[in-house]
Amino acid sequence: MEHIEQLCQEPKGAKKKQKAGGRKKSNEISIQKWAIVSLSSIPLVMTLGNSMLIPVLPSMETKLSISSFQTSMVITVYSIVAIFLIPVAGYLSDHIGRKKVIIPSLVIAGIGGIVSGWAAWKLADAYWLILIGRALQGVGAAGAAPIVMPLVGDMFKNDDDVSSCLGLIETSNTFGKVLSPILGAFLAGFIWFLPFFSFPVFCAISVIMMIFLVKCPKTTEKPIPFKDFFVNVKNTFTEKGRWLYAIFFIGGILMLVLFGILFYLSEIFEKEYGIKDVKKGFFLALPLGALCLSSFISGKVIKKNKVLMKWITFGGIVFAAVSIAALWFSINLWYMITMFLISGVGIGLSLPCLDALITEGIEKKERGTISSIYSSMRFIGVAAGPPMIALLMKYATHWIFITLSSLSIVAAIVALIAIKPKANA
Repeated sequence: MEHIEQLCQEPKGAKKKQKAGGRKKSNEISIQKWAIVSLSSIPLVMTLGNSMLIPVLPSMETKLSISSFQTSMVITVYSIVAIFLIPVAGYLSDHIGRKKVIIPSLVIAGIGGIVSGWAAWKLADAYWLILIGRALQGVGAAGAAPIVMPLVGDMFKNDDDVSSCLGLIETSNTFGKVLSPILGAFLAGFIWFLPFFSFPVFCAISVIMMIFLVKCPKTTEKPIPFKDFFVNVKNTFTEKGRWLYAIFFIGGILMLVLFGILFYLSEIFEKEYGIKDVKKGFFLALPLGALCLSSFISGKVIKKNKVLMKWITFGGIVFAAVSIAALWFSINLWYMITMFLISGVGIGLSLPCLDALITEGIEKKERGTISSIYSSMRFIGVAAGPPMIALLMKYATHWIFITLSSLSIVAAIVALIAIKPKANA
């Protein structure tokens, strides 16, 4: 009888264990979801801090009595500072931890927004102090968004999870670009410099989420000495340099094309078609919305298939190049928007593939540094796009489309020749 009673009791205990295990797993999934939301907020916030100013640039030009090239530098100085500091932030994140770099960087970026906003509000000759504030934002940007990619690689062991999460991160980034022109134009409709002051609020929200909702995986490994670390990074480039350099180049070109398009549209909408304020924001959001949706789909589809990543990257860039080249025939408003919308789809398809190839192809110890160099190359594109278009706008408009299309074609050729992943690798 006792034996029978024990047998009867065992399933109850097992059920309790099963329920407890189920609850634990459910809690872990919930924590993981909130961690992903928190991480996704960082590229969203950093994108808002930069792209939100694009619809405001023509107003800034008038208010501060500066040239189109000078207004383009408000975008460019942010990126130039980030270009040089991102590798430093990546190295530090590999050694002292991702959160210890991300959180102070968000605080610095918020301070930069306050400096720029205060200068625009209180000073008659505010331009140079606005640039200083933007440089501070660039310092913060260097240690925030680029570190998210290696942190995702640290948190997830499964390649499919990494690809999906990076797709969401890239989607958040592109959603920030969709939201930016609308929100920037809306806030500037009240006071033209209000977008500067809104940025610290977004940074504060992201800091709170990072502190309470993101737990970095614990590691028992001690940071390796700088000399050994440098040798490891050098060896990584020696072994994998061909496709790494290709991805760096492609990422920079895609950002140059994207921000060149946005700067051109912001100028042309207001000066040629009289489209201003929130309406202009919605028009700018159309190609960016297409980019956002295609990034999300691409991140879901690629999983860990590196061969598929290559061909989606190549196809997306060709898609963008052809649509931009088609603007040679007409710059009718809706035809132009449609072609740029198609180019947004192409760029959106490519970006998650590049992110996944970098994150999954590099060892954890060097991941922060390598991915941060990639982020630097993207920032070079962001920095180069607006001033290049500002200079080309002084000449015939078709040179803008020839230049952007030609650069895209070169990027597509590089993707085809230099990225050669092994099947099922």
